Formats: sequence, structure tokens, C-alpha cells
Amino acid sequence: MRHSALQGQRRCDLTPKRTTRKGGTAMKEGFRQSMAWLHTWTGLIVAWVLFFVFVTGTAGYFNYEITRWMEPERPLAGTPLDYDRVALVENGLDRLQQVAPEAEVWAINLPHWAQAQRAWQDYSIEWTTLPQEGHERGMRGSEQLDPATGGLRTDIEPRATGGGRQLYIMHYALHYIDYPLAFRLVGICTMLMLVAIITGVITHKKIFKDFFTFRPGKGQRSWLDAHNVISVMALPFFLMITYSGLMFFAQDYMPAPVASTYGTDRAAMQRFYDELYDDHGHLAVERPQASIADMMEQAMRTWGPDTELRAVLVQHDRGEPPRVEIGRAYGDAVRWRDNHGLAFHANTGEPLPAEPADSATIQSVQVMYALHEGRFAEPWLRWLYFIAGLLGCGMIGTGMVLWTVKRRKQHAAAGTHFGHRLVEALNVATIAGLPAGVAAYFWANRLLPVELAERANWEVNFLFLIWGETLIYALFRDIRKAWVELLWLAAAAYALLPLVNALTTDRHLGITLPAGDWTLAGFDLTMLALGAAFGYMAVKVKRRWLAKMTDGAPTGHSTLAGGTR
Repeated sequence: MRHSALQGQRRCDLTPKRTTRKGGTAMKEGFRQSMAWLHTWTGLIVAWVLFFVFVTGTAGYFNYEITRWMEPERPLAGTPLDYDRVALVENGLDRLQQVAPEAEVWAINLPHWAQAQRAWQDYSIEWTTLPQEGHERGMRGSEQLDPATGGLRTDIEPRATGGGRQLYIMHYALHYIDYPLAFRLVGICTMLMLVAIITGVITHKKIFKDFFTFRPGKGQRSWLDAHNVISVMALPFFLMITYSGLMFFAQDYMPAPVASTYGTDRAAMQRFYDELYDDHGHLAVERPQASIADMMEQAMRTWGPDTELRAVLVQHDRGEPPRVEIGRAYGDAVRWRDNHGLAFHANTGEPLPAEPADSATIQSVQVMYALHEGRFAEPWLRWLYFIAGLLGCGMIGTGMVLWTVKRRKQHAAAGTHFGHRLVEALNVATIAGLPAGVAAYFWANRLLPVELAERANWEVNFLFLIWGETLIYALFRDIRKAWVELLWLAAAAYALLPLVNALTTDRHLGITLPAGDWTLAGFDLTMLALGAAFGYMAVKVKRRWLAKMTDGAPTGHSTLAGGTR
């Protein structure tokens, strides 16, 4: 008789292990077994949604780079010219006086490197009108200006696309369903993931020892080892990203405290946010009478000659003097917005006191936001975020496969194939099919007609069409063959994407590499790397799993991990 694949390790099945030990030891083992049960089932019931959230959320760390690739009409990146910032501000004020004379806020964005967007920001103006009937918060407007001529930019309009922003939105708002319902569903899944992480740490009392243990080719044991190694490798990241993700919609998840104090209607919620952020009423702004050049020069003396100015804001809060705020480019600290603005009296040019510091509550929430989004991160740190996100996909994926491997023979012996078969099909469709769907999203960007109505929506439709078709395929195909074939599909979809790009645009590697445009070139190179990774996985699966077809296991219920007959 063969031994269990987990012999020598603590069992994690559904029945608490009997023990003859007394007192606290038995209680500890019973508690650990309960945590194992909770870890198993909380992880399973939300695993497929969480895998989707991690895939799309991980792509979000490069959402601006993805968007730029999906708008090939934009020019190649070059070294920004050194423009006269004072002249740009004066020109912007001239334009704002023409297009928004009755506004509560004027903003002039200067060309600069934006850390949050990881890209050079163009010269533009923005405004918000005074509140009016039907628009209690005012209406916003903006224009892109040409820094060389001062007039409106006449660049070619890029194609309609959801870009990387659409993938980022889907990681918390899903798609095709009501927005409030979506982020509540994601919130529930996120909370259950936090429970699964904590119970997983409790269950594996030798978790750090297991981190250095990996035994390939051992079936169920190998899947458990892989799950443990990946989970521990980025455990602090998983805890941070899960907990901080709950902060974004905390008010919606726990509405009772605010509702009991302010009420539940829209006006009540507005009063809450006005008090929370110390919002003011606004008066119509006028062109500053003091010298903008003197204000900018004083800001440069304060911050240093190498400071990069970001924007000039003109605003007049009710009961306060009109103000001009000079902003510098955000830094790389976690509280990346701190100390990046100096205020001056718009008519006298005298420095004004700094805005009061945010409350500890707001500061804490802002830190959580910054940690979750990585907006302060330099490129190398964002790559670490990206790699940690991929490890999160691996942690969830290995846990999903481990669940089916552990229960395959049990369900086969009991004749209860359908539920287990459904879980296996969902696993292969999610782990291999979803990435293929994301690749289809990029293919659609290049192949759909540029003038197609609702083009951005059709890009997303192709993602879900391919994902859904992989599920149907996995349900009716031998599961062993489905794994290999869908992994090859994902590999081909990513590896061929740079070729499709070269055939449909002039923004391919032959152009972007010589031009030194590493945003566009990096996208194509990353697609090739992902294609190679999925190809490697397909080869390994074929060697280890598909070879077991001669073992005589029933079609659709074979041992994916190379287990015993």
C-alpha cells in the first residue's frame, strides 16, 4: 500500500486529528486543524475572483505604460525641451481668461516628469466652474497646449482604447455588473483572502522551514511545497496589499458610523467629506496682480535650483485672500504629496501660511493608498511590485490546483465527479485562459478597426470572450490535454503580440529600440518574456502530467500532479 503524499507532515483535511496528548497540546492541534479547514475553504470559494483581481491589479502597476503602447499614434518619447516656465504660465493665464472667466479654480500644468504616472506630462490647463444648477460641484474642463506656440495642440487623436487604466479599474470594479455591487463583492473576497493568509500562517507552524523545502516531481507534496514557498516569499506584500485594499472603500463597507452622524442622503455624505477634508466655498478667480515670475523664483530659492516645477494653481476660498500656489514635482516618499506646494497672495505676492497638516486619520489612509498603488515607487521598485503581484497569482493558482489534487481519488472513489470536474475546469480556464484573454485584449487593440463604434468596450469584450471560451473548452476536453493546450495558447498569444504590433503599426522593436523609447520597447519585450514563461509551463506540464495518460486514469479526472494510480 502506498503512503500518502503528505506523510511526515501535519494533515490538513477536514476532520480534526485524534490525539492522545493532553491539555494544551491537544487544544493547539485542534485549533490548528480548525484554521486549516478555514484556510482551505475561504481560499477556494473566492480563488477565481482573487486570481482575476491579482492579474488585472498587477498589470495596473504599469497601466500608464500599457496605455501608451495601446495608443501607437502618439509620438515616440524624446528628451523634453527646456521651455521658459514663466512664459508658459503667462500664456496659460491668457487662455484661461478666455475659456473659463467664471471659474473657482485655474490650474496650469507645466511639462515635467510625473512620478505617479511614470511619464512626462504635457503642457495643459484645467479649470472648474462655479457651482450651478445641476452641477453642485461645478464642471471641469481642460485643454492641451503646445509649449512651442502657446496654441492648442494639433496632434493626431489616438485611437479609442481602455488602455491600462481599464485593466486597473477591473481589479476592483470587475465588469458588466453594477459598480457598487462589484466593489462590495471584491471587498468580501479581499476580506476572505486576509482570513486565508492569517489562517495559513497559523496552520503551517514550520512555515519558514517549509520555505527552504521544495521537492519536485512528488505530486501533491510538490504542489504543497510550491504553495508554501511562494506564499512565504512575498508574505509581507500579500498582507499589505490585502489590508490596504480594504481601505479604499472602507466607508462603503462600514457605513453605520457616518450614517448615524450625518445621515444617508447625498447632501449628508457631502457634508461628511467637506468636514473630513476641510473643504471651503469658493469665489470666482481673477488673474493675479502680483508677479508670477517673482513667486516662481522664490519657490526655486526655497526648494533649490534643480527643482522641477509641476503646476501653478489660482484659487480664492471664501473668507480668505486670493492665492497662487506653486507646486513642484512629487517625490518618492510614501507620503508623496507632502511639502510640494508654496502659497502666495495673488495680489501682493506675499507668502501665505502653509495649509494645516492633515489629520492622523487622513495621513494613515493616504499612506495605505500610496503603499497599495506604489505611486511613489521608482522603476526598480515598481518591478518588485509587479513580480510580487505575479507571485500572488502563483500563490492562488497553486492553492487552487492543490485542492483538486488532494481530493481527486476521494471523489473518484465516491463517484462524485461533477463538482470536482467543474473545479478543475475553472482552474485551467482561470490560470491559463485568463492570461490568454488579457493577451486578446492587446490583440484587439491592434486588429479592431480604428473607427469602430464603442471600440474600447469591444477590447474588453474580447478579453471575456476568450476567457469564457477557454472555460467551455476545459469542460468538454480531457483536462490533461486542456492544461497543455491552453498554456500553449497563452504562450502563443503573448509571443506573437510583438509581431502583430510590427505588422499593424510603426511602433515595433525595430523602431523603438534604436529610438531609446523603453516604454514601448519594454512592453514588447515583456510580452516575449511572458510568452516564454507560458511556453515553459506548457512543456513542463506535458512532460509531467500528460505522460500519465497511459496510467489508465479516467478521462477528465487524471492526476495533474503526477500522483499515484
